[in-house]
Amino acid sequence: MARGNEAWARVYYRNTTGEELRSVLTLMGPGGRTVELHCAPAAHDEPGTCETPRVPSSGTPGSATAIAEFVGAGPVEEAPLLLRAGSEWAPVARG
Repeated sequence: MARGNEAWARVYYRNTTGEELRSVLTLMGPGGRTVELHCAPAAHDEPGTCETPRVPSSGTPGSATAIAEFVGAGPVEEAPLLLRAGSEWAPVARG
C-alpha cells in the first residue's frame, strides 16, 4: 500500500484450521531496504490483519513489493508452507 511518500504492507487472513499458524509479512523497497513483521494468526474463524510499519518510499509506482507467507506449527525447518502470496502493481494506464 502507498500513500504520499509512505509505503507499507498489509495482509488480511482468517485462520479456520483451529491450529497455531505463523506468518511473515515482508515489504521490500528499492535499494535493498526490507521490513519484516512476524504475526501469529489466532486459531479461530474471525478475520484478522497484519500490517508492517509505514516506511518512507520513493513515491514511484511499483518501487515496493510485499510477500506474505503462512506456515504451520512446529520447528521452523519442518513447518509446512501453507500459503505464499505476493503483490503485483497494476500496469500504468497510458493514453
